[in-house]
Amino acid sequence: MTRLALIATGGTIACTTVADGSLVPTISGADLAAEIDAEVVEFRQLDSSSITLADLDELIAVVNEHTAREDIGGVIITHGTDSMEETALALEIFCAGAKPIVLTGAQRAYDHPAADGPTNLRAARELAVSGRPGVFLCFGGETIPARGARKRHTSDLRGFESLSVPGTTPRLRPAPLASQRIEIIPAYPGAGRLLVDAAVNSPTSGLIVEAMGSGNMGEDMGRALADALHAGLPIAISTRTPYGPTALAYGGDGGGASLGKRGAINAGWFRPSQARILLAAALATGTDPAELFAQEG
Repeated sequence: MTRLALIATGGTIACTTVADGSLVPTISGADLAAEIDAEVVEFRQLDSSSITLADLDELIAVVNEHTAREDIGGVIITHGTDSMEETALALEIFCAGAKPIVLTGAQRAYDHPAADGPTNLRAARELAVSGRPGVFLCFGGETIPARGARKRHTSDLRGFESLSVPGTTPRLRPAPLASQRIEIIPAYPGAGRLLVDAAVNSPTSGLIVEAMGSGNMGEDMGRALADALHAGLPIAISTRTPYGPTALAYGGDGGGASLGKRGAINAGWFRPSQARILLAAALATGTDPAELFAQEG
């Protein structure tokens, strides 16, 4: 039988209801793994909204350590849903190889009378022992590739979907992400310079713009981003729109085409969450960001 490793990071799957009625991660990886017979790594007990790039650096190292072992056939990572898509893409960039790496979690707490965690965990086990190489989310009865994964609903048991981003994610040698400070800045009607200028005047490594439509923003914000690009700050433009690629088609100071001509990166199908990981990985490894964002079919 294939031996599995389970790396526990916390999340709703490990949460119970405490005295004030809130959910807190209290359940150990050993408790979660009781039904699936896996070697357990008690990595963290966090809500995934609190996972930092430094945490990801450590997690990448732990995953690579276990996938390098001949006696381990696959790795399961129990994880909160808030940032599962970011962690999955980071693992695909720095860990993907010949063995399955499967992230799973839950929308309902461990002590919920109809908890979904056990079902998700059993499905993750089946995928992990299959020998199918790659990084996947196994959640709500679906298997979703890391590339283009996105949380689609706050509470529905089918919590994730795939944007089916074309292309193949390059595999890179691990490099520290923690030093890369990538900020996500939203665009909205009338947005001005304030957030962009604040980011430029702080120790920011790069920016992700959550633009409107196919990649647009107000003129004041566009001029601020043009100044930031002129100063050499890497910027990728994504969109707040649920579906469809960023196109960078429009002119004017706030148009995506104008900023693209000044060096802004088109995030394509990637939404801001995964675009942030891609830009951090590119900067950490000295890789041309266009290589990581490439989406040729």
